Amino acid sequence: MTFDVYLNVAVAGILTGLVYGLMALGLSVIFGVVRVINFAHGEMMSIAMFLAVVLFSAFHLDPLIMLLPIAAVMFVFGYVLQAGLINPFMTRPEHSQFLLLVAVGIIIVNVLLIVFGPDARTVQTSYAYDSFQLGPVLVDASKAYAGVAAIVFAAGLFAFFRFSLVGKAIRACADNYTGALVVGLNVNRLYALSFALGTACVGAAGSMMTLIVDVTPNLGPTYTLLAFVIVITGGLGSMAGALLGGVLIGLTEALAGLLFTPSAKSMFAFAILVLVLLFRPQGLFSKRAT
Repeated sequence: MTFDVYLNVAVAGILTGLVYGLMALGLSVIFGVVRVINFAHGEMMSIAMFLAVVLFSAFHLDPLIMLLPIAAVMFVFGYVLQAGLINPFMTRPEHSQFLLLVAVGIIIVNVLLIVFGPDARTVQTSYAYDSFQLGPVLVDASKAYAGVAAIVFAAGLFAFFRFSLVGKAIRACADNYTGALVVGLNVNRLYALSFALGTACVGAAGSMMTLIVDVTPNLGPTYTLLAFVIVITGGLGSMAGALLGGVLIGLTEALAGLLFTPSAKSMFAFAILVLVLLFRPQGLFSKRAT
């Protein structure tokens, strides 16, 4: 195989990895602020994927156009879920939180199976088979649009946390829970807002993923596991690490599928995870604890 083939596959992997990174960014936000590990993360993304599929099938609405509306729906879903169900478990032992969110994930998968069945569904947009020629690189249009949309959405989230008053308040809660209470911040509301923002990231990523993969209810657990691999590789609680970790895993999967077999992709992703845990357990892109 020529170098151009490797270059094309690498670019495709990076673009897919940007969507992976946005998905993992949601998990990182939830853990970094709320300190709850969302074991139903991928299942929530499945909801967004099926929303995109239904809207496209019924009204021919492009998933990229519906990215923000779907993210808004998932934002509301995440807020209600955290405020109504998860918040009462915040003071309980971690295994109780684990069991709660695993149960939520199981319920989501089975409801999707009941409503949509086990068959795969696809979204065939007008640009599904289009591509861009950039020198020796042939870029798939769907992946290019999804990757750019992921960057824009992630940049908006970074700007929100960096410059808005609410974003600064959320960061204060993450840094010092007791201090946030002392200065009068409504921590429970900010926790619910943080969980909702993480779920909105999942909604946006799920809408984009419909352009890349076929959608089935059983994808949820797979993406939950992938999100954990990415955030641990990048650095648990690090937003930038989640995005960069997604790019690394997307690139690794693409090259492993080319050099070996597509079924070997996950093996190499987990190999990176094992190496990170052995030699840099705080994550590749996270600052070393002092």
